[in-house]
Amino acid sequence: MTEPAAQGGLALPPDAAAQDEDTGGDAGVLFSGDRGQLPLETRRALVQLLQGPSVDGHRQARLWATLLRDEGVLRSRLHELFLDLVVDREQQVAFTRQAAVGELDAPVLLRRSALTFLESALVLYLRQRLMQGETQGERAVVGRAEALEHLRVYERDRNVDHARFERQMDNAFEKSKKLGLLHKLRGGEERYEVSPTLKLLFPAEEILALTRTYQALAQGGTAAAGAADAGDEDLEDAP
Repeated sequence: MTEPAAQGGLALPPDAAAQDEDTGGDAGVLFSGDRGQLPLETRRALVQLLQGPSVDGHRQARLWATLLRDEGVLRSRLHELFLDLVVDREQQVAFTRQAAVGELDAPVLLRRSALTFLESALVLYLRQRLMQGETQGERAVVGRAEALEHLRVYERDRNVDHARFERQMDNAFEKSKKLGLLHKLRGGEERYEVSPTLKLLFPAEEILALTRTYQALAQGGTAAAGAADAGDEDLEDAP
């Protein structure tokens, strides 16, 4: 993963000066030649937001507390890079996305990560499991085996290259892990918790529309192996 072009050393805008006082004012020199103005923990939170995929309050309690405390100055620093900060206090998750700049010719720091047919199908499945978990007041937990079994309905009836389809399913699952949509639970079994970030990345109306399309494909048996290679959706990845 490439590093963002600009890190630290950004001048605080006038309206952020007062906020910097709340974070401890002069953070002191942290390394030789350091001209940064943020405390160490605030810098850690900023770097995590830039690296992605998110700051998870359930797994990164210290960073989450720092993010909430210094949200204003972090948001200001991200705006310097044409990025916006999304914070869901209820789900305790935060991440960055490209700011809506209209017609402004602004550089794009976040990469777009294209999803294949099967990757999109898996995202839909995970999003549905997340909704079910919220309805039942429980964490959304899935097993690797059951997730891959869900994808098998999209294999073409006359497909002769089963090994290739197996690889595509494995790649789809690994892509979800890489994007931070799945967090492995402790234990010997391959059980994963679905990240609440998924709820913010895919609004309910988009999920409903895509679900109808994939249900029709599954019922009609028209999910050809070639379709599994096509990019259907995009997710913003870290710099």
